[in-house]
Amino acid sequence: MLTTKACSRCPSVTSSARPTTAGRIRPVITNNVNGARHRAIQICLAATTVDAPVKTKRAVVVLPGLGNATGDYNDFVQELEERDISATVAEVKRIDWLRNAAGLLDINYWKGTLKPRPTVDWYLDRITAAVEQAKEKSGDAQVCLLAHSAGGWMARVWMLENGVDSIDTIITLGSPLQPPPPGVVDQTRGILTYVAEASPGAFHPEVKYVCLNGKFIEGRALGDGAASLGSRLTGLGYKQVYGSAEVWGDGITPVPIGMLEGATCVELEGVYHSPLGAGEGRPWYGTPEILDQWVNFIKVPAIEEEVIASS
Repeated sequence: MLTTKACSRCPSVTSSARPTTAGRIRPVITNNVNGARHRAIQICLAATTVDAPVKTKRAVVVLPGLGNATGDYNDFVQELEERDISATVAEVKRIDWLRNAAGLLDINYWKGTLKPRPTVDWYLDRITAAVEQAKEKSGDAQVCLLAHSAGGWMARVWMLENGVDSIDTIITLGSPLQPPPPGVVDQTRGILTYVAEASPGAFHPEVKYVCLNGKFIEGRALGDGAASLGSRLTGLGYKQVYGSAEVWGDGITPVPIGMLEGATCVELEGVYHSPLGAGEGRPWYGTPEILDQWVNFIKVPAIEEEVIASS
């Protein structure tokens, strides 16, 4: 099940997503502001008649999450290619993540005010290489970034520094996009706080932002004896990044911190965080039946029809 809404700092948004006869999704989004007049916005993701020329293949760049490697996304790439999408994964080895340890030598790491460079220079370079490769492979001038987990805030850093001439869409998959609340340690030692301040919300107006967040498990407080051990352990992780254990998330990223103001935010029921550990009964964002719920965000720009209605 797919639910589309804005983040908690935006006007309240509700949605119902109904497959069309062709199996596509038509979320109907309604913004209610203080119980007054509201706008009903119908977003048609189906590929209907449009004036723009139709491309044979859409180019996407997959950005691996923390601890993941390029090969972890092989099945995902295959599913994308079968849907006529040209997919390129940034070249990342699992051992590459040890490069982040360079941040330990920076006094700002210990102060919690670390900035992206030079700690994640290596990853930003991989994004550049992947974007160029994807453009050459597809023949397209622009690509869609599919940013998994930490790849989400890495992508925001990259766009801030490199501009968005080559990017028309970014879709985050279970990415922590908001810094923790006051009193909670930033697990990125300041980088995420820096990103949120330097490029708040859907920062680039020419880029379409979509935030996908799985609702796989609800966290519970460690002392909640009535809750399962899994819920309590998951709650510990949620609390480290969100400040509260009792919240829904994909097992790693709580839903509220995976949203950006001004973006299209989508909640996916029963979806787990990573391809590692995914399987029967534990689908992740790239599992075929889940991918089919949001793939049209990649394929075509949203066609928005605004209808003014009274509450």
